[in-house]
Amino acid sequence: MSVQGRIGRAGGTNIKRALGVQAALEWAFRVEQAQLELPPPKDATEEGFGFGLEYVLLQRALLGCKVDGGQHKMGSYTHPDAEVIAATVAGMPHSHGGIRMAIQVAELARAGMTPEWMPGVVPRCVPLDTKNNQHGERATTIVVGTERVKTRGKWRTVEVLACPVTWRPHPEQIESARRGYDDWWQALDWVRDGLISGGMLREVEVTSVMPKGRPWLASSRK
Repeated sequence: MSVQGRIGRAGGTNIKRALGVQAALEWAFRVEQAQLELPPPKDATEEGFGFGLEYVLLQRALLGCKVDGGQHKMGSYTHPDAEVIAATVAGMPHSHGGIRMAIQVAELARAGMTPEWMPGVVPRCVPLDTKNNQHGERATTIVVGTERVKTRGKWRTVEVLACPVTWRPHPEQIESARRGYDDWWQALDWVRDGLISGGMLREVEVTSVMPKGRPWLASSRK
């Protein structure tokens, strides 16, 4: 579903627009250009970071009266529902990545992107280094020892060569990328639950729709 539109009213009747959490985030940060405000919470402790529902409720109250959404963005106006979504993201708890994850969620939504999880990538064993000569590209070899061999009745000392190899991309790189995607997915799940249970959105209805969870598992079964 496209989020490139304004939340508005039709025929004088308020119509809620149903959006999955990712679409709602993209609408708030990309279309409405909501800003992620991250003031330090009072009585912050080392246990974690998060404003909690009270902070979001306060932001909702400060927004004042209900706004009649138009068809065009006027000046610096940001829809109140977008502000609530941004405030919810700002309350990301430490258990889900805190400030760092809140910023990542907002910036990815602003760009209309999802985290890179390296779809279809398989680690391959390749030479550590290569060189080009008149015969083309060749793997670089190193001397790992010597051996005595007898050729044409004479003993000779010859070098034993080996080709150092590595894995590209390294399995840990793929694992890290997919772990990052999963962390982002869990953060969106937290935001979705907060927006649904909070009931503070007036013209947007966040549905249960989520991005694919661990899509690499589905692709590996094909």
